[in-house]
Amino acid sequence: MFKKLLGPGLDEVWSQLAEEIGGEFIKGSFTKSSKLITKLKEWTIVLDTYTVSTGKSSIVYTRMRVPYVTTDGFHFKVYKKSIFSDIGKLFKMQDVVIGHEEFDEEFIIKANNEEQVRKLLSKDSIRFLINENPSITLEIQDKEEGLFVEKLPEKTRFLLFQEVGVIKDTERLKKLYLLASEVLNQLCEIGSALDDDPKITLKY
Repeated sequence: MFKKLLGPGLDEVWSQLAEEIGGEFIKGSFTKSSKLITKLKEWTIVLDTYTVSTGKSSIVYTRMRVPYVTTDGFHFKVYKKSIFSDIGKLFKMQDVVIGHEEFDEEFIIKANNEEQVRKLLSKDSIRFLINENPSITLEIQDKEEGLFVEKLPEKTRFLLFQEVGVIKDTERLKKLYLLASEVLNQLCEIGSALDDDPKITLKY
């Protein structure tokens, strides 16, 4: 009865998605979340959830991470504008206008290299897929957050998508995989990434 009201659970949806896209689903435990691991060229894509405690309550996030080899230390962050957008000024990156009016009006774009982020977001398919998933935050990070903050090796970064809540919409998840592919390939195209195996394993 509850399943009919709430719909299929994460494990059911993600395991079915793993079969469809040729990935590996690993069921979670009491201490670890379930995850879906797939390969894209030499890159490994990890989809999972994590929880952040806010005192009396907790917030669950769905995230997708892809380690890769950087050539220039390029960083960027893209997220939907909101009444809290000014919080973005805390990040040590410049606000960027990319020249696509509708996109610039809807999203905050921050980067440490304006030219590279404009090249990245010049690709129509990337902007389209971000518009299809406006509640996600898309960024590049150089460290892993957890019980301890761990810095990644010098030439390694990871592409991160994250959103508040548990994503169980198969079509949305497929679009996120497609967006990851488009962004990584474009990073290689503009000279900011290599399609080599970074040879690291992310924490789950």
